[in-house]
Amino acid sequence: MGLLALASTSALALATPAPLPQVETGQGGVDVVKADIDRHDRMTVPVRIGQAGPFDFLVDTGAERTVLARDIAMRLRLPTSGQGLLIGIAGTQSVDLVEIDEINLGRRSFYGLTAPLLEGYNIGADGIIGLDSLQDQRVLLDFARKRMTIGDAIQLGGSRGFEIVVQARRRSGQLIMTNALIDGVRTDIVIDTGSDTSIGNRALQKALAKRRKGETTQLQSVTGQTITADIAMARTLKLGTMTMSNSMLVFADTPAFDKLEMVKRPAMFMGMNQLKMFRRVAIDFSTKRILFDLPDNAEIPIRF
Repeated sequence: MGLLALASTSALALATPAPLPQVETGQGGVDVVKADIDRHDRMTVPVRIGQAGPFDFLVDTGAERTVLARDIAMRLRLPTSGQGLLIGIAGTQSVDLVEIDEINLGRRSFYGLTAPLLEGYNIGADGIIGLDSLQDQRVLLDFARKRMTIGDAIQLGGSRGFEIVVQARRRSGQLIMTNALIDGVRTDIVIDTGSDTSIGNRALQKALAKRRKGETTQLQSVTGQTITADIAMARTLKLGTMTMSNSMLVFADTPAFDKLEMVKRPAMFMGMNQLKMFRRVAIDFSTKRILFDLPDNAEIPIRF
């Protein structure tokens, strides 16, 4: 069996899909997708599979593969093409695979995708848009206007209007920020729009000396599996000259960190609970940069 990593999406699976959003065609080939926000603060967008749809897909920058709900595959009569081993937050699982000839997001089309099948009630949507459909693009999350934009970095204004620009490095398709500080501890960070919670590895927990027994929670993967996590608060999270105060995170033994070789050093998946504090966040896969636009609300605990 092949290895199909889905290194994200944790306490999210029971979200109720939002009504289908709308798509606008922007200038210069830029796709503006009006994204609904589900009750877990995740962005869902309309996707067409060939001529069928639109279907409600979750946008997950922490997932390597685009995923399809089993009932949608059955409805479209897509034949299975084998099996793969899917790595999620709560464990690994053997999954059926289907070949998707064409997926359309706005005016952009992606061809020849091999997609794992998962149950729609675990995903909380009709599917997941993963990194295999986002490479060489900029994904702009505009929380103030509740929309997502996909296009070239230049088309989307470059760095204009962003107070913080962080250079990242690429690993297995992921963009990893390596110069973040959590309570003074240098931490590698992956932006994970598929998770409502920021998840740290055990190396980060140990470095922060938060091993004492405290509150725990259950994280549920899109596979339906669950994993126990320890809850903690980080006093400060520093990215460049910006500092975020009093951020909640959880710690868990998840194979997603193993897949990305992020076990020995402190690391974290930054979820929507922290991302939504910004006005805009841009994930630029072409230039390997993450850009942050600070909110206008002075009460938000972000400072320089």
